[in-house]
Amino acid sequence: MYDIVVADARSPRDGRFIEKLGTYNPLTNPATINFNEDKALAWVLKGAQPTDTVKAMLSYTGVMFRKHLQIGVLKGAVTQEQADARYAEWKAAKEAKITGKVEKLGSDKAAQRQAALEAEAKVNTARAEAIRKKNTPEPVAEEAPAAEGDATEGAADAPAADTAEEAQA
Repeated sequence: MYDIVVADARSPRDGRFIEKLGTYNPLTNPATINFNEDKALAWVLKGAQPTDTVKAMLSYTGVMFRKHLQIGVLKGAVTQEQADARYAEWKAAKEAKITGKVEKLGSDKAAQRQAALEAEAKVNTARAEAIRKKNTPEPVAEEAPAAEGDATEGAADAPAADTAEEAQA
């Protein structure tokens, strides 16, 4: 978890800072970004230079888009109402996209869990079948040789009869 701060470029990396804007947690999916967007916009408009990571977060949350719109308002290209309407439209679309991603991640996770449970049930069934076969006594082996002996005796009788008929002929 990281703090998002405004610091003087001449101060050490973990040194003094001017103002804490919020926090950032990259370990969640999607990453958790909590900061005061109005203060961040004010600092960016004053000329603060964000690091690459913070700039990506500012773009993701719409602060850089608001800066772009605010510069357009200052130059007279659009009115404040138009800029606010564009930002509200963008923000609604972004929220829908984030919500869709969170729902998709949740459904994918549920599908993976269901697939894992099905695979585990299949393995458990196979194990139970193997244990059942192992614990079931095998049929008595004496019956099989008796059946083979009957077949050989009948076969032995048949040629003897043939030879008796040949002898009479």
